[in-house]
Amino acid sequence: MSTPIRLIVGLGNPGPDYETTRHNAGFWLADHLADDLRTSFALEKSFFGMVAKSRQDADNILLLKPNTYMNRSGQAVGALARFYKLTPEEVLVLHDELDLMPGQVKLKQGGGHAGHNGLKDIQAALGSPNFWRLRIGIGHPRTLGLAQQVADFVLHPPRREEQKEIEAVIDRCRAVVPAMLSGDFALATRQLHSGNES
Repeated sequence: MSTPIRLIVGLGNPGPDYETTRHNAGFWLADHLADDLRTSFALEKSFFGMVAKSRQDADNILLLKPNTYMNRSGQAVGALARFYKLTPEEVLVLHDELDLMPGQVKLKQGGGHAGHNGLKDIQAALGSPNFWRLRIGIGHPRTLGLAQQVADFVLHPPRREEQKEIEAVIDRCRAVVPAMLSGDFALATRQLHSGNES
C-alpha cells in the first residue's frame, strides 16, 4: 500500500464564464467527489480557494478548488499543504488532459507537466513533481479535427458527444477514489485503466 491521498485538488478557472469549459474538467470531478463524500465547498480566503472537508477513518480528507486562475493554482495547493503538513505523495490533482481523447483517463504519479500551467505552478509550490495526477481526456483540437488554437479550445465547452464521454470518465474516476483514499493505487489504476478503449 502507498501513502493514502489526503488532499484532492480540482483544477479549473473560477467564475461562471468558465464553468462549462474543457479546462474545468477537474472542477467538475471535484464537485461530484464532494457529493460522494457528503461535504460541500466553502470559500476559505487564507487558502485562496473553495475547500471542502471530510473524514476517512480518523483522517481529514480535503478537497480544493483554487480560486486563482489556472496558472496560479500552486498558491492554493501550497498554502493548504503547508498548513496541514501534507507531503506531495498525499496530493491528488484532477485536471484536463489534451493528450488523451474524451473517454480516456490516466492515473499517474510524478512526471512532467506537459505545458499544463496549473500543474507547473503546483509542482513549483510543492517543490516536487511527486504528487498524483488524474488526467481526464478532453482531446486535442488536431486529433478532433478542429482548426482551433489550443488556448481557445480549452476555454470552450466540449461538443455534445465529447461531453458524454467526459461524464462517463468522471463516473469511473468517482468509483476509484475510495481506493486512493485507502492508499491502494494498484487497484485504482487497474479499475480505471480497464475502461480505456484502446
